[in-house]
Amino acid sequence: MRYMLVSFTALLLVCSMGTVVAHAAGEKNEWTRFRGPNGSGISEAKAIPIKWTAKDYNWVAKLPGSGSSSPVVWGDRIFLTSNDTEKTMRTILCMDTRDGKIRWRRDFPYTPHHMHRDNDFASATPTVDADGVVVVWSKPEQLLMLALDLEGKEMWRRDLGPYVGTWGSASSPIIAGGLVILANDQMHPQVMKRFLPKGASMVPGKSFLIAVDRKSGKTRWKIDRHTVLAGYSTPCVRKTGNDSPELVFSGTAHGMTGVDLATGKVNWEIKGILGSRVVGSPQLYQDLVFGSHGAGLSAQQLVAVRAPQKGGVKEPKVAYEVRQSPPLVPSCLIKDDLLFLWTDSGIVSCLDAASGKRHWRERAGGSYYCSPVWIGSRLYCTSKTGEVVVIAADKTFKLLAKNPLGEKCFAVPAIANGVMYQRTQTKLFSLGGKNKK
Repeated sequence: MRYMLVSFTALLLVCSMGTVVAHAAGEKNEWTRFRGPNGSGISEAKAIPIKWTAKDYNWVAKLPGSGSSSPVVWGDRIFLTSNDTEKTMRTILCMDTRDGKIRWRRDFPYTPHHMHRDNDFASATPTVDADGVVVVWSKPEQLLMLALDLEGKEMWRRDLGPYVGTWGSASSPIIAGGLVILANDQMHPQVMKRFLPKGASMVPGKSFLIAVDRKSGKTRWKIDRHTVLAGYSTPCVRKTGNDSPELVFSGTAHGMTGVDLATGKVNWEIKGILGSRVVGSPQLYQDLVFGSHGAGLSAQQLVAVRAPQKGGVKEPKVAYEVRQSPPLVPSCLIKDDLLFLWTDSGIVSCLDAASGKRHWRERAGGSYYCSPVWIGSRLYCTSKTGEVVVIAADKTFKLLAKNPLGEKCFAVPAIANGVMYQRTQTKLFSLGGKNKK
């Protein structure tokens, strides 16, 4: 997910980033990317209940097809994607936050291809701003980036070349500093061949980080990457104390990487720390950057890297590692100096974010692809079977509630204007806020 654009003056970039940082500090009406403000999963909403029943929903909307992508919100519009396996059609949806009705939809045919049993053709989360929505889709022959305005009119599209990954793609784009950014870490062709049926052909792909101009889709900068294993993490934006902020990426071949948002210059990199598959997205706390990696259904470790910062360390170095119950697919969450780890197998830990010292480690139950979100000093995380588990975000473990949605779910909820929008495979739920019944 990283197409990096750069013909911008430093002044314009800093001004635009002021908006990004303001949103990250507590945006209320928008949830613009995977996991919300800067990918942190943190919301300032006040009216989301702990326990609820079907009567408490503002509305429940049936979706045309199924999918795993998370919703994003701009103003009174919800954007998400779905796919119809019978009609082999992918859909971009714009829905009304007030009643869940579809304002517009755009359908795009696709050709089925092999992927992981839990992946689908609508798994990457869109990103949105005042100009519209951007989605990324793939097939073996093409990684496509597509931009539509708020009314669904196509603005531009980019064919980024073949995509090589035995389990399919799921990397989500972000918008920052007038750029659309994508991290495109693909599987090495020699590795991919082990998974192909005998005699099957394959078009070699290439890994890169890319930033394209938000308005035109033209490449502003692009960084070639070594190819080892396909990656699925979404970058975030980090303030360094210098004039220009940087993007933070995580991946197998390159470990942790800090890239100047304006120019695409690699500021720092620490390789060899994420040796297997990287799915969860990097998270920030002071000068620490967190990332995890693993294989199969579990992670091997979470790594905290002390990244270079003005007045701080000049070279990145590992501050500490967590090897007991780190997450693989779910991203970690940091709030109020506490680091929360929610594993794929439902084990939740609370640690001191600065040192890694553990406060508690307990089993919440269930199996998870979803990442937790923080709302009102509580953590909400939805299991694969569609059960929203709520626990206290505190130094003492307390299980508060389990709320069934009645359907499988891999998506992170969006929280905007005090309302939570939870997507399951075929439905979208609206809960809380001023419209709460």
